[in-house]
Amino acid sequence: MSNEETLYCVGCGAEIQTDQPDTRGYTPKSAYQKGIESGLLYCQRCFKLRHYNTLEKVSTSADEFLAILNTLSEKDALIVNVIDIFDVAGSLINGLNRFAGSNPILMVANKMDAIPKAVKHNRIENWLRKYLKDNGIKIDDLILTSAKKRANIDDLLAKIDEMRDGRDVYVIGMANVGKSSLINRILQATGVEADVITTSQFPGTTLDLIDIPFDDANGNEASLIDTPGIINPGQMTSILEGKELVDALPNKEIKPVTFQLNPEQTLFFGGLARLDFIAGERTSFTVYMSGQIKPHRRKLEGSDEFYQEHLGGILQPPYPENEANFPGLVRKEFSIKTPTDIVFPGLGWVSVSDPVQIAAYVPKGVDIITREKLI
Repeated sequence: MSNEETLYCVGCGAEIQTDQPDTRGYTPKSAYQKGIESGLLYCQRCFKLRHYNTLEKVSTSADEFLAILNTLSEKDALIVNVIDIFDVAGSLINGLNRFAGSNPILMVANKMDAIPKAVKHNRIENWLRKYLKDNGIKIDDLILTSAKKRANIDDLLAKIDEMRDGRDVYVIGMANVGKSSLINRILQATGVEADVITTSQFPGTTLDLIDIPFDDANGNEASLIDTPGIINPGQMTSILEGKELVDALPNKEIKPVTFQLNPEQTLFFGGLARLDFIAGERTSFTVYMSGQIKPHRRKLEGSDEFYQEHLGGILQPPYPENEANFPGLVRKEFSIKTPTDIVFPGLGWVSVSDPVQIAAYVPKGVDIITREKLI
């Protein structure tokens, strides 16, 4: 490559280079030439993600991601913030309004395909608007969608064109909210080649800004800019990788599982989390998690020892090869008085309607929150 020529990976936005295999943007010289000829130049990392679904780690940092977000307030643009409706708490960006400045914000709640079909969309939308307001997040509009099912993509396009007023569109979001998949759906709907941007089940696969021509309905020249996803350390998914990560994330409609529990009973969610029913009347606890996470019910007495003995065995994930490095669980107690979701960001939630005293456990550093019931 000549020093004058700067090219970027169309999958993740990293600057292409052919000299340092362990550094972002690397592609072999043979692949570089093929990419030039085809007009679709991918780094080696994105090539392996697209064709083999394997992830190579490269050097990048949250500081770099935040530096990009900090420039948004200086732009004259529409900000499209993509969140995961199945993991609202874990996918909201702290300081969203500060990052956006005076720019309008369109909130896009993706992954509606994971929500049980029986739940009406207007209930979800009303709940989400209230949740955002209660958490001090101001938006200009909201739309529910599913990149996987291509749901509401035309409505999303129309809303973007209505709100952008000829300006560039910046798409932002936490890692693993389906941001790049959603952008690919938008591009496909406007006639661009399918799946240009790298997508996978691994978080943080976009490494830099990806600037894509995206003229408005009147033909005014503008761009759609995909930004890197920020990995939230408070999410369960931040400590998982490989098969553990794949299994923790729902890839189809969630099938809730309800347990009638007595006080002094415990639910384990694989080895990733735990919920103790300490006091209250016999009641129902409904679990909303990936079908690969198998809840295990047992008596509370002896549960600490049970966890130590069966982590990586009966209690999976984590799987045996990672069990030794899995962080210990931290306990937090809650007094529930109204219908509530106990949320394990990045994993799911448990709903309870009756007054109860509970204790929830997650790996050190992962959040636990309570909220008004979603469903």
